[in-house]
Amino acid sequence: MARPRGPAQAPPGAQDALRGHEILNAHRAFQHIRLGSSCGNASCPRLPRTGLVRVDSSGSLHLNVWTRAEPEVWAWAIAHARLHLGFGHIPAERTPGPEPDAALAAARCVVVNRFLSGFKVGHTPFAAQEWPEGDEETLAGYWRATGIPEHFLGRGTAGEERDHDQVPYTGQVDPPDWTASFARQLHEALAASILVASGREQTERKRVWDAALEWFVSSFPLLGAIAARLRIVADAEFARTQHIAIAAVDASVGEIYINPLAGLRPPEWRFVLAHEMLHAALRHGDRVGGRDPYLWNVACDYVINGWLVELGVGEMPDGVLYDAELAGSSAEQVYDRIAHDLRRLRKLATLRGRGLGDVLTEPLPRPGEAVAAVDLDDFYRKALIDGRVLHLARRGLLPSGLDQEIRTLEHPPIPWDARLARWFDEHVQPEEPRRSYARASRRQSATPDIARPGRYRPTEEVPRRTFGVVLDTSGSMPARLLGKALGAIASYALARDVPAARIVYCDAAPYDAGYLPVEQIAGRVRVRGRGGTRLQPGIDLLLRAGDFPADAPILVITDGDCEPLTVRPREHAYLLPRGRALPFTPRGEVFELR
Repeated sequence: MARPRGPAQAPPGAQDALRGHEILNAHRAFQHIRLGSSCGNASCPRLPRTGLVRVDSSGSLHLNVWTRAEPEVWAWAIAHARLHLGFGHIPAERTPGPEPDAALAAARCVVVNRFLSGFKVGHTPFAAQEWPEGDEETLAGYWRATGIPEHFLGRGTAGEERDHDQVPYTGQVDPPDWTASFARQLHEALAASILVASGREQTERKRVWDAALEWFVSSFPLLGAIAARLRIVADAEFARTQHIAIAAVDASVGEIYINPLAGLRPPEWRFVLAHEMLHAALRHGDRVGGRDPYLWNVACDYVINGWLVELGVGEMPDGVLYDAELAGSSAEQVYDRIAHDLRRLRKLATLRGRGLGDVLTEPLPRPGEAVAAVDLDDFYRKALIDGRVLHLARRGLLPSGLDQEIRTLEHPPIPWDARLARWFDEHVQPEEPRRSYARASRRQSATPDIARPGRYRPTEEVPRRTFGVVLDTSGSMPARLLGKALGAIASYALARDVPAARIVYCDAAPYDAGYLPVEQIAGRVRVRGRGGTRLQPGIDLLLRAGDFPADAPILVITDGDCEPLTVRPREHAYLLPRGRALPFTPRGEVFELR
């Protein structure tokens, strides 16, 4: 190691080391990970002779500023030393344990370098290489038996020497827990990264509601992913014009609207934001069905507020809807219980205000774009399911009602083609196989002495299972929908040994194609017509046909732009594009093609 020739000579690497600190402190993750501190003594006897940094268990980083290196290399070396502390390689103890052998010391440096390669911190002085998998104990045990590979020797920050040492802790207070500090700082770094990815940069003076939302990201895993994607709109004038007393949420655009003049304390804002996030994640706006929207909102408020009180999330503001007697009830049960007293309940106030629901089912009249570019149902479902797993691991149990609702989300709706297959199973049953001892089974030729019946088809005329398809071939019917629907029908019919299906094309008039082999339905069907839409004549044609069995079901494939249809009492079903609806109340099942 180079030494000064005179007292006035400055260490040649001091400025580069200082610049390395600045690069590391500007890094998105390592600006939060600040374990240990630099020794500051350029003549410290613990400086590495040929390397850059040696760290000891007391948290001192001994920087050899007499050695020149690029600032990016200094940044990498300081980060490497901090991670030795964070990974628990050298715990602070008043009586240190034994020093690691060469295999364990090399394995620790490999594990640290592997971690740094993913964070892209500074610039490593070593050539690019693949770091082996496994923890340090596993690698060390393997290398003790096989020898340390040459290209993994000297991969620390102290040259050929060991770059981390155990020293007795001599402080007056308890020894620091480097691993716990590292876990906390890494958690803060990840939370900050999520905030940046969501488009919300941290500011020096956070608004109280922004700080409350960031608390969910860093400390409440159940709603952390949802909080990272939702955006708070805090506009007093907008809240006044839209009659928002405290808060409201629009799940479709991923925004929570708050009244900044509500005057709530930080714990109360946590409660309010958690309330609105659960409204959005549980899709209460889409589950109203035929219920009164406001009373449904009130019922959901009672249930959510009960959960939040049980979880201890923040503090419940004055005047919110809460009744301890409703604990354990679902929103549907609460709605059924309160719906009989409409006059009194109309006077209750949600977080938006009296007589107004805080679950917005229609976008508010303001400019802005949605923050979510993915399917909302999939996003909210996945965010709550993942958040539940983290919450159970870190914070304990959830209220039983909330836990049951989230677990229900793990089972998405049955796909349309699976529902169609069930419909075929119910209404288009396959022909039962017939067997006879008059014909021996060829599959049992290995045991000819054992008589087994063979399968046969009767020669006499017997009715076979079939079904009818009324196909909307009007100009508004997309060709892609036709192909997907006919392909699904053909595959299910083949699986059930249906020999042929009766096809009727309909636009302005019906076109009877007769019975077509099911294998030709998807591949060689020639669509005729493409005029207007009149489906009832095609259905009547099948109902009156003498060669169409009375118990055969009918499938109607349409885009929904049709007149009201009468198919009863015949079993029937409808295939529609996703998002379309029939202009009448259907009696048969409806399958949405996706």
